[in-house]
Amino acid sequence: VQLQASGGGLVQAGGSLRLSCAASGRALSKYGIGWFRQAPGKEREFVAAVTGSGRTTYYEDSVKGRFAITRENAENTVYLQINSMKPDDTAVYYCAANLDTIDWRARYRRSSNYDYWGQGTLVTVSS
Repeated sequence: VQLQASGGGLVQAGGSLRLSCAASGRALSKYGIGWFRQAPGKEREFVAAVTGSGRTTYYEDSVKGRFAITRENAENTVYLQINSMKPDDTAVYYCAANLDTIDWRARYRRSSNYDYWGQGTLVTVSS
């Protein structure tokens, strides 16, 4: 699976962005998708994930209510909607994929649990 993340940019605090993760190579519906972010000088952290069917979503507590992950399997694309943006949301955002298995669903927060990664898209939030 090849992943291409896009949609990043510069936005003012309080604004919104929608990130996209486009997949090619294999049917996306077989894969759980996670979004991670890495701020300057910090470790990569889990943000959100969605199961292959899209029926179940997972979020890091700090982004609940502001972030929404959705997927359109017919388009082989997963989206991350980010609302009420804060300067702390500034980071490179990565999408990642792994087969949607029981093991993945138990460890979706761990970056080591993903076999495929996109190149990242930079999000900068100004205060």
